[in-house]
Amino acid sequence: MITLRQLRNIWLPWFATIVLACFSDAVAQTSYKVTDQGTLDNDNMSCAMTLNNRGWTAIQDGNALPGQQDMITTLLNGRDAIVIDGVQVDLGTLGGKNSFMNWGEINDRGQIVGYSETEALDPNGEDICGFLTGHICLPFVWQDFHMKALPTLGGNNGQASSINSRGLIAGTAETAATDPGCPPHLISSPVLWDKGKPQPLPTVDNDTDGDAFWVNDLGHAVGQTESCNQITHAVSWINGTASALPDYGNGAVAFGNNDLDQIVGAVGSPDGSTQWAALWQNGKLTPIKPLPGDYAAIASGINKRGQVVGSTFDSNLNWAHAFIWQDNVMTDLNTLFASSNLFATMANKINERGQISAMAIVRSGPDEGNIHAILLTPVNESIGRSVAEEVPATPKSNVPANLILQRLRLGRPGQ
Repeated sequence: MITLRQLRNIWLPWFATIVLACFSDAVAQTSYKVTDQGTLDNDNMSCAMTLNNRGWTAIQDGNALPGQQDMITTLLNGRDAIVIDGVQVDLGTLGGKNSFMNWGEINDRGQIVGYSETEALDPNGEDICGFLTGHICLPFVWQDFHMKALPTLGGNNGQASSINSRGLIAGTAETAATDPGCPPHLISSPVLWDKGKPQPLPTVDNDTDGDAFWVNDLGHAVGQTESCNQITHAVSWINGTASALPDYGNGAVAFGNNDLDQIVGAVGSPDGSTQWAALWQNGKLTPIKPLPGDYAAIASGINKRGQVVGSTFDSNLNWAHAFIWQDNVMTDLNTLFASSNLFATMANKINERGQISAMAIVRSGPDEGNIHAILLTPVNESIGRSVAEEVPATPKSNVPANLILQRLRLGRPGQ
């Protein structure tokens, strides 16, 4: 039996194995234009983790060992970036070598959150950033070409996962207290940063740890709580009150919500053998089972129209297919665009325009086997087999920073 903890971790691209398989005929469905956003520099892995309503994406990028970018592995390095109309800007770090993100929301003001290594080593030897370097990992907010660390709750590490239109940030931060189930690790509390000040959120069921993965524009957060090596609970936080979401007794985690308080994530199946994507609304759980032939699924994004996007996995928990779910039907996104060279294995977020941030494996050419960040944009036509165009990647821009800043029209910090 696989655990929710395992599934919750495998959506990080450095654990990704991409499956080169496409099946099923397309159905009558909106088609998509594909923008291949490539990778930073000569890296071999990149994923568009999130996007705003302007179509700007936040990507996480890195290198795996040559020939292993489509295998379960640890990245050799990782960096976060923003991509706007083909212009890629490296967000930098907080002094260490690597930065990365969970969903890493980018709001319409161009603010991005994530986490970064610092120069300092973690005295407890934790590996919160996931690069096996032993460096302290801190949450950050990025804006106006500057990365700023967010405070923890007295501990060494933390991660920021989402920022809403008002600048409210959701994530997790360590306290100064040792986790009794996992010494010497510190308790990590779900948290909201309001104007830069961390406010811990309560857990459920006597759990000690937690993480807020998303916060909508109403300030309602969702995520998970757990105790070390124990089952996870999907949780919703409204006005500081924690509520466990329904599950089947085998764990759950919430990854996103919209302003209608529809929540998406993953839930352990009733028999505990696998995980299904999940939608919670009005206190009710709706399971979203994998595509035929796939083993497990997660739902990671939802917009106000109730369109859900996510990813399926094969029996070895390798990424299999990016999907969209609407009107109670799951559709393989690969059947909705025309590309002989890109196969989408992971869909992350969907904005109010219906654009989707995702990643795909390159199937031919000089980048064959590499993973590229992609942006899917709906076009106004229905299809039998897809007639959507594929847009080539735009080279990294050498436009001076001040000109890019004018183009971004980034807002001033709310922190």
